[in-house]
Amino acid sequence: MKVTVDPIGCRGHGLCADLLPELVGLDEWGYPVVARSPVPAELVADARRAAAACPALALRLRKE
Repeated sequence: MKVTVDPIGCRGHGLCADLLPELVGLDEWGYPVVARSPVPAELVADARRAAAACPALALRLRKE
């Protein structure tokens, strides 16, 4: 699984970086920068929670 972000849908709330700091950072404008690596098994539950909590539904968890 990989975390992706819809750059057009994202509003820069930053909640994803708060909930999943291991895989999501913020750029200088507060928009998410996601890791390109697969989500480690121990972080899948956190990644699902972060995607579900995104106010703009821009954070997604996709199967590879």
